[in-house]
Amino acid sequence: MAIRMPRIIKKSSTVADVPKGHFAVYVGEKQKKRFVIPISFLSQPLFQDLLSQAEEEFGFDHPMGGVTIPCSEDVFVDLTSRLNRI
Repeated sequence: MAIRMPRIIKKSSTVADVPKGHFAVYVGEKQKKRFVIPISFLSQPLFQDLLSQAEEEFGFDHPMGGVTIPCSEDVFVDLTSRLNRI
């Protein structure tokens, strides 16, 4: 059984590097890592909880060009791997 992981894209990448049907998020507590994830995650309650936390912590101003998720990279990877199985 294979586990699909969200694609990790270098911070120097541009908006053009995000494929159709995906969006960029930044995850991490100190060092932010950029992930490109499917838009379908937006309809999942677990991901919506993360977005609510991001709104509370960071508001809607995201100077890095993507949404910043306030959790550790390990927690994010675990959550997205579970969402990929749905």
